[in-house]
Amino acid sequence: MKTRVVCAGTFDHFHLGHVDFLKQAKALGDELIVIVARDENVKRIKDIFPEHNKNERKENVEKTGIPDKVVLGLNEKDIFIILEQLKPDVIALGYDQRVNEEAISKRIPNCKVVRLKPFKPEKYKSSFYRRTPK
Repeated sequence: MKTRVVCAGTFDHFHLGHVDFLKQAKALGDELIVIVARDENVKRIKDIFPEHNKNERKENVEKTGIPDKVVLGLNEKDIFIILEQLKPDVIALGYDQRVNEEAISKRIPNCKVVRLKPFKPEKYKSSFYRRTPK
C-alpha cells in the first residue's frame, strides 16, 4: 500500500526554500499531493493577496516535477475538508506554517503529522521577495 503525503502552501515568489520543502515532503512517502492555496484563502489567513495568481503558483509547483499531483485548495474556511477528501497518511508542514498539529490529529486521526526543517530561512522566505510589505 502506498504512503500518501500531502502538503500545502501559498508558494508565492517560488524559491529554493519551496523546492526543498517539496523534496522533504516527497521523501516521507510514495505519493506527494500538493495543495496550492487559493488567492481568497491566502488573503483570509495571511491578510495579504499573493502577488502571483493561483494558476501561476500551481504551475510553478508542477514545473518542479517533484509532486505526483498538484491541486488548488477549496474555497472553504475549513481547511480540513480537502485533507479529509485526499485521505493522506502523512501531512507535511513547513517549519513556519501556522497550523496546529493537534487540530490535524483530531480531524484526521490516522494521519502522521511531520514538521519539516527550514532551508536557509535567512535567505529564502517569500516575504523577503514581496513588493509591498504587509
